[in-house]
Amino acid sequence: MSKKIRVLQLGSPSGLYGAERWILALVKHLDKDCIESWVGAIQDTPNTRSPLCEEAAKLGFATLEIEAYGRYSFSSIVALRAAIKKHAIDIIHTHGYKTDIVGFFSTLGSDCKVVSTPHGWTEKPDPKLWCYEVIDRLFFPFLDAVVPLSMGLYQPLSHWPFLRHKLFLVQNGVDMSEVQQTNVVAEEILALKAKGQLVIGYIGRLTPGKGLDVLFNAIAQYGDQHWHVALVGEGEQEQELRAMVAALGIERQVSFFGFRPDRLAFLKGFDLFALPSRSEGIPRCLMESMTAEVPVVASDIPGCRNLIEHEKTGLLFELDNVEALARAIKQLESDESEKAQLIDEAKQLINNKYSASRMAEEYQGLFLDLLDSP
Repeated sequence: MSKKIRVLQLGSPSGLYGAERWILALVKHLDKDCIESWVGAIQDTPNTRSPLCEEAAKLGFATLEIEAYGRYSFSSIVALRAAIKKHAIDIIHTHGYKTDIVGFFSTLGSDCKVVSTPHGWTEKPDPKLWCYEVIDRLFFPFLDAVVPLSMGLYQPLSHWPFLRHKLFLVQNGVDMSEVQQTNVVAEEILALKAKGQLVIGYIGRLTPGKGLDVLFNAIAQYGDQHWHVALVGEGEQEQELRAMVAALGIERQVSFFGFRPDRLAFLKGFDLFALPSRSEGIPRCLMESMTAEVPVVASDIPGCRNLIEHEKTGLLFELDNVEALARAIKQLESDESEKAQLIDEAKQLINNKYSASRMAEEYQGLFLDLLDSP
């Protein structure tokens, strides 16, 4: 194929978390001589900008923000369809139930292909979210390719008879260069460590599925006074979590830093990274921590097990088990030789299996194959 393939990555209009960072890592590592990457979002709230598009623009990529207010709007389909034609988009790469469905209807009757990457399913969704996610999966056989980013997401879909020839596994990847090039530690973290605090870090959304209540209870019930939780991120559960911290009497041991563009400077200063999630695809935050040489403690669920072999590349603890999480933190704090071994094994795993360059190469091959097929 002589001309560049024009691929539109259609992501979330709000936040800059795992899926959005994943999109940025992918477009940075695709071969620019072969792929012309666009990054877009459907704005469903007036007077807002997409952090994903803003960051992509800083990196020099073309961006597309479609204004279509309301959770589902027919105007978003019309506008995206017009944009596909105007900008001669060859492939839309979607990331989530809304973009999957809008992408499908926007490309009907055109030559534009739709590739979906499921980033994970909610473990215990409310009825409304459950309906959205079920409807999304029903659309998968009608898309051109579905590419889960972990074996745990791939296997359940592999049994669908109408999806088998459209289903591809491309393991998640992390932009290691971004992590490795960050050589500073955030002043806020340095100040905590100067006071002798063990900094237990978390970077991500503040939502019930992340299990931060388990971490707070571990601190309150079994933790030491010098343990300090540093939370970087925003989310709908923030006020509830702040109230929980106050009720548990651990205000002096928990800091809410909100969304920080310098999140990696926080990560570089963490003594360990805790992820007590109840559901995950394959957690980007753990991959970044492993690359940054920060030991990880995570709940024993399929997504985390993709990355963590217990006592080899990190520590796993039983889901929602407050005491087990506290024991894992104490284990890392007390055994420096084990901690060093975990760091070394984890970094080797990411280097060998989960690099963004490897991931981008596999996606590029898929894009080429899709356009070459009849």
